[in-house]
Amino acid sequence: MNAMGLVTLIVGVVALTAPVRWSFIIMVLSTVFGAAAAFSIPGLGGASVLVPSLFLIFFAARLFAAYGEGPFLGALVPWRPGFFLLLLTAFGIFTAIFFPRMFQGMTQTMMVERSIGARSLIALVPLRFSSNNITQSVYAVGGLICFITTFAFFRRQGTPSAFINGMLVVVGVNLGFALADIVTHFTHTDFLLSFVRTANYALLTNAEKGGLKRISGTFPEASAFADFTLVLFAIVTSLWLGGIRSKVTGTLAGLLLVALILSTSATALVGLAAILPILSLQSFLASRREPGAGRPVLIVSILASMPLVIFFVLIVMPDLARNLHDFLDEMLFSKADSQSGRERFMWNAMAYQAFLDTSGFGAGLGSARASSFGLVLLSNIGVFGTLLFAIFVARLLMADMRDLHSPSLETAAVLRAAKAGIITVLVSAATSGTVYDLGLMFYILAGSISAFSVGARQIRSDYSPQLGTVGELR
Repeated sequence: MNAMGLVTLIVGVVALTAPVRWSFIIMVLSTVFGAAAAFSIPGLGGASVLVPSLFLIFFAARLFAAYGEGPFLGALVPWRPGFFLLLLTAFGIFTAIFFPRMFQGMTQTMMVERSIGARSLIALVPLRFSSNNITQSVYAVGGLICFITTFAFFRRQGTPSAFINGMLVVVGVNLGFALADIVTHFTHTDFLLSFVRTANYALLTNAEKGGLKRISGTFPEASAFADFTLVLFAIVTSLWLGGIRSKVTGTLAGLLLVALILSTSATALVGLAAILPILSLQSFLASRREPGAGRPVLIVSILASMPLVIFFVLIVMPDLARNLHDFLDEMLFSKADSQSGRERFMWNAMAYQAFLDTSGFGAGLGSARASSFGLVLLSNIGVFGTLLFAIFVARLLMADMRDLHSPSLETAAVLRAAKAGIITVLVSAATSGTVYDLGLMFYILAGSISAFSVGARQIRSDYSPQLGTVGELR
């Protein structure tokens, strides 16, 4: 166990006796450490157990001790999102155990080859059962537990302000490490951040692009940093558009935008192009349903002024326009011709071939990698698993508060922000997702949506520790 693992253990033990709301904030904060291994498991080829996964155990224990099993079981009531996530997780584990053996040698897949004391490598190998099936199954169970515990927290004690506070804290820490990454790179003191870069991954933390440091922060590479930061940007911007703590959320949204641009990640640029229109549409729809909940005038003004700004830049600063064109050409338009682009295309081709070779059943959870989450699902858990995931996401995105009695504007804004985060995770994964695990932040947002969208009649039907109802115990 390394230093971050020891710190996580100490914080986890303290959290067991601290107020429940603090354990939630720490849980959210832990997700920022995307390259920090708490410890490694030699029996699984040195696979890393990350800090968020370790603290999740303490988070679940703290909530179970405080609330009992009632709210936990309430998250899985048919036909809520958690019910479909439970089915998806159970099916995924079934495929991980049986499908690699059932289809062994029938196809080839891109798989992580681990060796103790060395970085993991991705290689094309014949299909077989491996440690990847175990690790991805564990991550899937962890995601389910994270969803259930987040649901329980917000149903029993959590408030919209707890969600907002947690997100603002993780944004501040993420930006702080991004700044530290830039400073340590140019002062040649990168070793100062080595304590958060201990995972058994290939770490690409010193790359530059066009003279700019590709920000990786606490993540193994710039694209992973961009994925995480893009989700935070969507959440905070949605809160700002909803008029929630406008000065703070507006400032942080601007800083996150700068960080995304400076990361020089194609993921960030493509993600921004996709999520900004979605945020604008979300704000327009909110302003129609809830007067004062959106900023339609501001959005229209920005959209209307953009052509004028672009026209002005092209005329007044032609050199800047040419440099920007060259930069975008290198980052986006020529990406497919790069070595990385060709490798990713091969991953997708092999994943699709695995899907075909297994007759649509999939090679088993953890058996194949791709460069698009859709192909990850099809190649790993097949058509049936992909359908379960689609139903789970659809139930989340269609959740609303029509059954709630006089929901506050803050609650509505948090629900919109969580949905914006979910959509952003899926947009990023669609273009660059390599494995089934979408990260614990995805399940924190999913659990929040499920909890905040539960109506009064549904509340009374929840399970309780005495197998009665929550309403009967109050």
